[in-house]
Amino acid sequence: MREFSVPAMVEVPGSTNLTDAPFTRAAEEPGRVVLRRKSGTAERPAWSAVTAGEFAAEVSRVAKGLMAAGIEAGDRVALMSRTRYEWTVLDYAIWTAGAVAVPIYETSSAEQVQWIVGDSGAKGVFAETSAHLDTIEQVRAEVPGLAHVWGIDAGDVAALAGRGAEVSDADLDARRRVRASDDVATLVYTSGTTGRPKGCEITHGNLVATSRNAIQGAIAEVAVDGSATLLFLPLAHVFARLIEVACIEAGIVLGHSDIPSLLPDLASYQPTFLLAVPRVFEKVYNGAEQKAIAGGKGKIFAKAAETAIAYSRALDAGGPALKLKLQHKVFDVLVYGKLRQAVGGRVQYAVSGGAALGERLGHFFRGVGIIILEGYGLTETTAPAAVNRPSALRIGTVGQPIPGVTVRIAEDGEVLIKGVNILKGYWNNEAATAEALADGWFRTGDLGALDADGYLKITGRKKEILVTAGGKNVAPAPLEDRLRACPLISQALVVGDGRKFISALITLDEEALAPWKEQHGKPAAMTVDELRRDADVIAEIDAAVADANKSVSHAEAIKKYEILGVDFSEEAGHMTPSLKVRRHVVIKDFADEIDALYS
Repeated sequence: MREFSVPAMVEVPGSTNLTDAPFTRAAEEPGRVVLRRKSGTAERPAWSAVTAGEFAAEVSRVAKGLMAAGIEAGDRVALMSRTRYEWTVLDYAIWTAGAVAVPIYETSSAEQVQWIVGDSGAKGVFAETSAHLDTIEQVRAEVPGLAHVWGIDAGDVAALAGRGAEVSDADLDARRRVRASDDVATLVYTSGTTGRPKGCEITHGNLVATSRNAIQGAIAEVAVDGSATLLFLPLAHVFARLIEVACIEAGIVLGHSDIPSLLPDLASYQPTFLLAVPRVFEKVYNGAEQKAIAGGKGKIFAKAAETAIAYSRALDAGGPALKLKLQHKVFDVLVYGKLRQAVGGRVQYAVSGGAALGERLGHFFRGVGIIILEGYGLTETTAPAAVNRPSALRIGTVGQPIPGVTVRIAEDGEVLIKGVNILKGYWNNEAATAEALADGWFRTGDLGALDADGYLKITGRKKEILVTAGGKNVAPAPLEDRLRACPLISQALVVGDGRKFISALITLDEEALAPWKEQHGKPAAMTVDELRRDADVIAEIDAAVADANKSVSHAEAIKKYEILGVDFSEEAGHMTPSLKVRRHVVIKDFADEIDALYS
């Protein structure tokens, strides 16, 4: 059993809550710019500065409206929206009114919405679009406790704020101070990769202590004066939510975007750091590679990528030689500078979480000039449990514990965590709480290893270890990561539990197929179903499988695979909104294809 602990750098008093930071800053530095709100058009976005005083005033108006509407301290209020400026205002208004915020993904189905609203006992819901309002109406009869539904695009937030004019500043201030560090601030429902979503009780203290310790200890070099980030991951996810809070706590300028608007928004906003999930970085790399190949510059890009990776590796081994430095300088002009410009030109760091990034991508982006700080955490750990730092970076690991957190590896290899970030419990689920938090340690369900310096490496999921009929234990994640490195592959699912050998289901990346067809002289009208049977496609997938198999023993290697005619999608229930594969759903939906591999 190995254990590593990092002492807390910031202690949070018991009276602390999430509203302290924005209202204190508004009183002390009312003119300081803390957010930038998007305006202009989708093609030509502009950004309006929001000062600390303006933000606190807007939050106060909405919080008074909630109080006037009958929202009491401890009541749950749900939020169903994409990532946008109004989400942050509503989050802090809900907390200022003493209520508990319950995020819902904008893509959630009616059944999922019904479960979250019903299980949480939400008294009110903010819904972004008319389509979201329709979804709420579909389930309203099944959730009788839901008293209020406010449409964000419908103008109901302004009307609610107007209603709050009758609430005094003194009453608002008294309500704002009702909640303390140990009180629940938000119920964040898990992705449901292993069953029905559970509501994680994340407290004011969890969010404040985790964000303050992360900023002052884990990512101090990132959160410097003048820092700004553009948040585009769903704010319904705990990772984005923690960054939202961290920005408000530290005074980092916060902007909001989403994936469809990301490229023009990055160019105009010019953030200094980003956060994303590994699939975003894979898409950036594969897209740049395909664009280079389509433009007849595939060999240049390949050499540039090879040089970037070699340069990054050399930084960990005494520094690059003169020849490598010169090559790197040339490719910085030809390739790397253009990649940096594509994300606004000022990004130095990117924080990656949610799944394994892979050493290849980590070294590539560092060689390009964007240092990816890979971290690890879960909803139950208020996002970060460990993270790499610019001054303490080991690519291939998820870094050391953040201050205030202890990581232990149990006898069976499971990662256990204790600290300021651990949830209070699961809402309405005492059995799950007792199971997950036995002996004060949160059982993550992940397998990992700690080195002598406390760097954590995640090796797989405890419940996702495949055991073949021959008794061989196989971790599917490393194989899947290697397969996704192939530009043509979108997703991969390794199977073989209880079977004679290991196999894989593979999906094709439709974005990568268009330039690939042009390069290989294929008709533009060829469908994914036709391409999965194409000899040239099969040859590339064969090569990707062979490369993945180099990382494992013969008994763990993929012996057969099936290229599917459709990609895994959130709409079909195969992916979570944070782009994790729901393994049990895929296995159920493609049971015939899996059986065929073994017939």
